[in-house]
Amino acid sequence: MFRTDLWVSAFVRRHNDIGHLCVVTRRGDPLAGQIFVEVDHLNGEVSLYTPAPETSRMDETEARLFQLRFDHVEPGKVSERIAREQDFDPDLWVVTLEMRSGDLGLEIV
Repeated sequence: MFRTDLWVSAFVRRHNDIGHLCVVTRRGDPLAGQIFVEVDHLNGEVSLYTPAPETSRMDETEARLFQLRFDHVEPGKVSERIAREQDFDPDLWVVTLEMRSGDLGLEIV
């Protein structure tokens, strides 16, 4: 699997290059930290994508898989979930993306 810091760097660059504002809001372990992607829909609602469980892998793919944890909810709910996860996993990365709709560029299960 790709290093986390390289994956995050490519994800941020890809979105910024197409005109979305995408920033790293929390840096974690550069080699193997989990990645949470927070999507601000620019209408007062946010969504949160988290790593998919290993049991959801159907094959030996190297790709990072994500699952939709919260869909179009108030920002406080997502902030609370991220804060709880940070207490549990200090190696966590958080990437924040502003976009109304479109392809996130994530593999979703």
